[in-house]
Amino acid sequence: MQTRSKAKQFEHEHDACCDHHHEEMGPRLLLWIFIGTAFVLNSYLAGWVYSSNPLVRDVSAAIGAIILIVPILKTALEDLREGEIRMNELVALAVLAAFVMGDFRTAGVVAFFMLISVVIETRTAAGAHASIESLIRLTPTTARRLLKDGKEEEVAADQLQAGDRIRILPGENVPADGTIETGRTTLNESTITGESLPRDKGPKEEVFAGTQNLTGMVEVVVTRVGADTTIGKVRDLILAAERTRLPIMRIIDRYTAYYTPAILMIAAMVWFFTNDWNRVISLLVIACPCAVILATPTAMVAALSAAARLGVLVKNIADLESAARINAFVFDKTGTLTTGQLGVTRLAPREGVAPSELLTVAAAAEQFSNHPAAVAMVTLAKDTGLTLPKALDTHEEAGRGVSAKVSDAKVISGRASWLKANGITDPAMERAELSETEGYSVIFIARDGQYLGWIGLQDQPRAEAKQSLEELAELNVKRLAMVTGDRQSVAQRVAGTVGCAEFKAECLPQQKVEFVESVKRDGYHVAVVGDGVNDAPALAAGDTGIAMGAAGSDVAIHSATIALMSNDLRRLPFLIRLSRSARAAIYQNLGIGALFIVVGLVLSGMGYLNPIVAALMHNVGSLIVVFNSARLIRLGEELEQAAGEQALAQLDTSTARRLPV
Repeated sequence: MQTRSKAKQFEHEHDACCDHHHEEMGPRLLLWIFIGTAFVLNSYLAGWVYSSNPLVRDVSAAIGAIILIVPILKTALEDLREGEIRMNELVALAVLAAFVMGDFRTAGVVAFFMLISVVIETRTAAGAHASIESLIRLTPTTARRLLKDGKEEEVAADQLQAGDRIRILPGENVPADGTIETGRTTLNESTITGESLPRDKGPKEEVFAGTQNLTGMVEVVVTRVGADTTIGKVRDLILAAERTRLPIMRIIDRYTAYYTPAILMIAAMVWFFTNDWNRVISLLVIACPCAVILATPTAMVAALSAAARLGVLVKNIADLESAARINAFVFDKTGTLTTGQLGVTRLAPREGVAPSELLTVAAAAEQFSNHPAAVAMVTLAKDTGLTLPKALDTHEEAGRGVSAKVSDAKVISGRASWLKANGITDPAMERAELSETEGYSVIFIARDGQYLGWIGLQDQPRAEAKQSLEELAELNVKRLAMVTGDRQSVAQRVAGTVGCAEFKAECLPQQKVEFVESVKRDGYHVAVVGDGVNDAPALAAGDTGIAMGAAGSDVAIHSATIALMSNDLRRLPFLIRLSRSARAAIYQNLGIGALFIVVGLVLSGMGYLNPIVAALMHNVGSLIVVFNSARLIRLGEELEQAAGEQALAQLDTSTARRLPV
């Protein structure tokens, strides 16, 4: 007997972060049920002890029935005051009819079962929200803020501001997002990424609010606090997803207004032809479609909980449901199918240019870029002790390259086509482009219009990429494609390694969008997978956009319909299986609910179902739906340990292969 008014009340209380009222109503309702049930049970005892005096039995049953009927009548009257006829009126009419006919015990028992149904459904909703609210409790309420003189003060976590320095001791939870300034430690980040094994972190690496510091003391510079932290955004997205509705839920809402009058007409016909109030009461009780109402929301809340446990964030439950229809995946290469941790593996200066000079010029121009190739070059330059001059007038064009003024000279760094677009041509560059650069991601460098040479970089496919693509193929995903701005030879090497038969190389962002749209025109339901930064247009072009490695990235979280907090590609087959299982559970639940109603109506009309059994059947149907949906929560448990092992393996992998300069 979950009512729309109660759902609104719960949502309002939850949105206002004022769950205390709701928590108090639960115990009060349980106490009310207990008292009323005690009187009804006492009536049965009194009927046996005082068999010669039915008045004692009837008075006890009437008191118990009145106590149990009051909450039902109150809800029904609230509906009528709002000018709407909903499901609650069916139950209210049933228990009132039994009471008026003098069958107090039947009225009390029916009201008891219907109230127990309310308790079960309310507890189910509260439990789902409690699992999300537990995210908030992971963030400590106080923090150790460091003062300028090095002393420490304890402040409320909500008083922290970006730029504050805080100290986090072993065993404490991280109070805000930030970057480690000093110290090394091991962090349990399962609340953010879903990875079960901890991660080692040191200076310049990010930490997230709500994660647990396990081993070392670290000092952290705060970057985000409160609702702006990653865990704050995670919570908001999950709550927002829970408030969204599937099309089938909107259809049910649309026809709700017609359902109750139709049942009342059927009840009137049964009474007209049989003149049997027991049949009418049974019909009204069994017709309350709680199982149908619970069918979709219970399945989707369970699926959202399973997804959130593994670091898969869904903004709208319609996106989770539509994932079941995905039959084509388009992957970005760098950072998606590969680790994205490029390392410089070759320096190829032209004659007369020293390798150190080539690297210094390129790294100086690229030092303000976040592109993985730029990060790799700057890292190698700093690790080998090179001093980078300041870069001015930096301009970066996505997918092509960077231009900057370095030591009063204009430096162009990027793809060969980028240099040519800036009027730079050289036979040596042409020869290198044709023969020497096979298998590398290549950055060509020019200074003041003169070609200096090229730098080759490589990254490795993710260890789980091949397995994940094979699993997607087994799930009947018919088309797997990779698009990249990298060279044909590099794309061919990566695609062959991970088992992706279709790939398109040297794509600008707009060309990636055009490729996605062409796949959609071929009749596929397309999911685009990328890092959510330079892939944002392609992610938006797909039917479903999936951003990987979204932990700590506002752009990644907001640029896609689904965000993977970790970089584990095995989340993709899990997402498809979860979506299909959730859709199957919804259809099963709707079938179960409809079956109970139809069979119950027939049996009630034929006189084979008394009101008490009808109330019991009503609860059984609701419980079957709830338990059937609850199965979804356990999906993906096998990935938790595997995700942790993958995270540990990545820590042992070098981020770059360094060469002497």
